[in-house]
Amino acid sequence: MAFEAKQNLSVKVSQRLQVTPQLQQAIKVLQLSRFDLNEYVSEQLADNPVLDEHGEETVERENTEEQAMQERIVKASEIVDSVAQDSPPEVDWENLARMKETTSVNRHRDKPAYSYENIGARSKSLQEHLYLQVSELDLTRTEQRIAALLIGNLDERGYLACDLQELATLEKLTLGDLESMLEVIQRLDPTGVGAKDLHSCLLIQLRDRGTFTPILAKIISDHLPNLVSRNFQAIAKNLGVSIEEVITNAQIIAELEPIPARQFGTETTHYIVPDAYVFKSGDKWQVSLNEEGLPRLAINDHYRQMRSSAGEKKERSYLETKLKSAEWLIKSIQQRQNTIYRVTSCIVDKQRAFFEQGVEHLKPMVLKDIAAELSLHESTISRVSNGKYVHTPHGLLEIKFFFNSSVTSSKGGAIASETVKRKINTFVREENPKQPLSDQEIVNLLQKEEIKLARRTVAKYREQLGIPSSGKRKRYY
Repeated sequence: MAFEAKQNLSVKVSQRLQVTPQLQQAIKVLQLSRFDLNEYVSEQLADNPVLDEHGEETVERENTEEQAMQERIVKASEIVDSVAQDSPPEVDWENLARMKETTSVNRHRDKPAYSYENIGARSKSLQEHLYLQVSELDLTRTEQRIAALLIGNLDERGYLACDLQELATLEKLTLGDLESMLEVIQRLDPTGVGAKDLHSCLLIQLRDRGTFTPILAKIISDHLPNLVSRNFQAIAKNLGVSIEEVITNAQIIAELEPIPARQFGTETTHYIVPDAYVFKSGDKWQVSLNEEGLPRLAINDHYRQMRSSAGEKKERSYLETKLKSAEWLIKSIQQRQNTIYRVTSCIVDKQRAFFEQGVEHLKPMVLKDIAAELSLHESTISRVSNGKYVHTPHGLLEIKFFFNSSVTSSKGGAIASETVKRKINTFVREENPKQPLSDQEIVNLLQKEEIKLARRTVAKYREQLGIPSSGKRKRYY
């Protein structure tokens, strides 16, 4: 049987969203953080001659009323205060740093549940710090060169990141010369720098402190895993000493620094600047955008006039492209600010109890809730909530902080997961450090407050808060 092929023409109507370059730019501008936006605009200013950045006089003239209102808000409500500066987060590396935290100072006990502190920029790197010390030593030119080679081969922890024999062969030096200079480097500040591994780093510090003993060396060389897991009994049994003696030595080791370069940084850390302020005026909560520091763009009048007088087609096409690009960028920034304002205002309306009474009254809320209210897509709300910050009476918070899942209470009501995390953090902060709460004990405490939660969920929330397990929180001294 033969089949005859037929061709048919048909008309089909369909809708399709075409992502134009302009739309792509608007999406990119929306998801950029405040700092990244300024960098992006700087790139556009360098690439597009049509764009101009307003001078300060122009900005002041165009925004006199708005800035005056901002100043009255700041003075009347006192909402712009100095954000507390704190040390940068501890590096979680090989678990020894975590042991150092929990055994010596228990930093997590004093850490706020929701902290977005500004961190000052460090101006000196570890290498610069070491070069300065080397320059003050009486060294020959060859010794200075060897010192520079060794310092240049330190990793971000302050450890030597190369094989000395390979370096000697590559640089046509003797292994003895490198080893001699490495001993000099290892006596510089910070103590422990230039070590080949964690064990030698800790041993160097014991030597410099004058606290080196054979039992300390044995614990560091053979029992670091047991030390981190607090298995003092196993260490005592292996070394033939009492648990009390092991604990005494563990306290000495806990005061050492496993990462000598921790206090130094090679990159500048930028301050977090709020994108909006939330404050109370009378009985109403208000939202005010922070326009200070944002790029103020305009189109250069000279190039605008050239558009109509451009003679050659190629020249006219170039101007048209650049003018449209500039117009879309300006529009995208305006749209970004408008979207941040709308989303923040909607959050304030839905989370009024939080702003009035604190985090214990934060309501469960997801992206869909705000998207439906504003007739926007959830992806738009997600882009707005990431990397954007709002200054509130309860601190500087990322917008995504307000989006959290719900936990069912014993009475059938819904409680925000962030509220539960806050309670867990409080329980741990107030516990007896020598008898820390287990996850099951935290479950029991939550049940007393009519919050029903599984033990594995408590463990998940605890880990998200950066709180170690009860075994690692326990203090023996």
